Amino acid sequence: MFTRLAKAATLIVGTIALASCGINSVPAAEENAKAKWADVEAAFQERANLIPNLQEIVMSSAEQERETLQGVIEARASATRPEIQIDAEDLGDPEKMAQYQAAQNQLGSALSRLLVSVEQYPELRSQENFGRFMTQIEGSENRVRVAIRDYNEAVRQYNTTIRTFPDTIGANIIHGAEPMVPYEAATEGAEVAPTLDMRSE
Repeated sequence: MFTRLAKAATLIVGTIALASCGINSVPAAEENAKAKWADVEAAFQERANLIPNLQEIVMSSAEQERETLQGVIEARASATRPEIQIDAEDLGDPEKMAQYQAAQNQLGSALSRLLVSVEQYPELRSQENFGRFMTQIEGSENRVRVAIRDYNEAVRQYNTTIRTFPDTIGANIIHGAEPMVPYEAATEGAEVAPTLDMRSE
């Protein structure tokens, strides 16, 4: 009888000890991924905030590019709609993530088309305002790329933590942890605007 109780107690203590391995590591990994997602959202918002500046520059300099510019404006409006935005609790929802990615990719694609098309106009490229904007958009796109990379790495670490023994015990029993969805561009580098040659012809 005593032996049976000792074995049961050992099993319980061992299980608790193993489960405790995930008590702190799982929420720490989750919070890190959520913080990195906030950086992704901030980077995309910064990019969206630059569009009105581009609108002013292009509208005043290239009448023929207004149709392409309209596509950028519409894509920006779509990408910043409240129902498209993702909060930290939605990071495990592949459908919501796909909607968000599609909207951001659409904006990135429209912006890329406009920037490539205005490259045809040396008088526009030589303007100080346009040059300053290009520096800003290049910095913004770099921050988007870095934020996505950091978020995906945080998601990889979190997903590994909740699936790896012994943390998986605490993840499932205590936290009910679910995998998070990484950010995947539709095509490699689709979220990054092309680099333009700003030198005069």
